[in-house]
Amino acid sequence: MTVGGNGPPSPVFYKLRLFVAGSTLRSQRSIENLRRVCDEHLAGQVDLEVIDIYQQPELAGQYQVIAAPTLVKLLPLPVRRIIGDLTETDRVLRGLELQERPPETCHEP
Repeated sequence: MTVGGNGPPSPVFYKLRLFVAGSTLRSQRSIENLRRVCDEHLAGQVDLEVIDIYQQPELAGQYQVIAAPTLVKLLPLPVRRIIGDLTETDRVLRGLELQERPPETCHEP
C-alpha cells in the first residue's frame, strides 16, 4: 500500500447502464457508439449493461429514464445521464468526465 499519494493513481471504475427501446437502428447505433468509447477509453475499467426498456420497464422507472436511448453513469459519482444515440463522442466523453469541458469564452464588446 502506498502512503502519501506516491505511485500511480488507481484506475477509476465505471458502472454504466444504457437504456434502449427494442432493436431499432437508433438502439443499435447507441450500443455500437458506446462500446467503441468503452473500448478506446475504459478498457478493463467498466461494467456496462444494456437494458431494453420493453423487456425490463421497471428498470427504466428505477433509474428515472424518460427517453431512450439514455446512458446512465452510476459510478463514479455523481450520477449523470446522457440522452441520445451517443454519436457525438466529445459529448459522451464530457458526460463520463473523461474529457474536460471547454472553457467558457468571454466575448467583449
